[in-house]
Amino acid sequence: MPFPQFDRSRLRLLPLSRRTHDLKAADVSKTPEGSRAPFEHPALPLLANRIVEASRTDRSVIFACGAHVLREGNSPLLIDLMERGVLGHLALNGAGAIHDFELALLGETCESVVRYVAEGQFGLWRETGRINEAASAAARDGIGLGEAVGRMIQEESFPYRRESVLAAAFRLQVPATVHVSIGQDIIHQHPGFDGAATGAASYTDFLIFTQSVTRLQGGVFLNIGSAVMGPEIYLKALAMARNVAHRKGRRIARFTTAVFDLVPLGDTSREAGKSDPRYYFRPFKTILVRTVADGGESFYVQGNHAATVPALYDLVLDRIQAGKLSPNDPSPES
Repeated sequence: MPFPQFDRSRLRLLPLSRRTHDLKAADVSKTPEGSRAPFEHPALPLLANRIVEASRTDRSVIFACGAHVLREGNSPLLIDLMERGVLGHLALNGAGAIHDFELALLGETCESVVRYVAEGQFGLWRETGRINEAASAAARDGIGLGEAVGRMIQEESFPYRRESVLAAAFRLQVPATVHVSIGQDIIHQHPGFDGAATGAASYTDFLIFTQSVTRLQGGVFLNIGSAVMGPEIYLKALAMARNVAHRKGRRIARFTTAVFDLVPLGDTSREAGKSDPRYYFRPFKTILVRTVADGGESFYVQGNHAATVPALYDLVLDRIQAGKLSPNDPSPES
């Protein structure tokens, strides 16, 4: 017999003008020419070299980012890398798309979970639910969720659309995919949420992501601040891409991966044992060890995204402007 379900029609949605926002884009935005928090890591120059080389040789350069990467103000840097033809694919989780949408609409985002969950109002904001309209349009038009949200932001001329990574990707025709887990995002609470449409649009994005992974040989995959979404979609996409490549006598093995996060991992050259809590941190075993074991190379960069991403961006820009790679770093295809 069917179990009883919650009736969403009883919910009250309020306008975003009634919400107190914890983050304003103007307070955190990292402009390409802006000041930086000092950060150095020995892997960053090598990663910058390989990112630039991969982009020049039409290999995939993929960034999978958690929402905090945008919340730390890195959107202008990611947009600049897309405009320069360096960043070839941006993958976000559902929360990343929500923050990008709200920043484009209001120039503000983030609510106090403690305050609004106590009031029974957390996530129940009218305008943010328009992402559900974009999902329905995506399913109708056979496009991905990332493209549909970027299209809405761009074509409806949101006031702060120049700060939106999804709008920039739509404008530049760069794949920007959104990988949703049903029930994890605030807009899934809304009466207008269509699980079938969102699932179809996000699965289209997964197939777009997988196609980018088919060009990862000699390329670069960076997982920045995503403990679950990034490593999981990457693992499945790589398995699919290798399945087809192996049957055609090709390999997808010689590429570079990196994880940017806050967790202290220590030695990442080998997988932690199952009695070690680090074993259950998916980026470690999946991205840093298992998937590069047959010819790839991986790096772990520990630090706050407010410092690590701008530091990498600056080094990439240095390589582009210099017009050459460091003589000490061979191409990953050599």
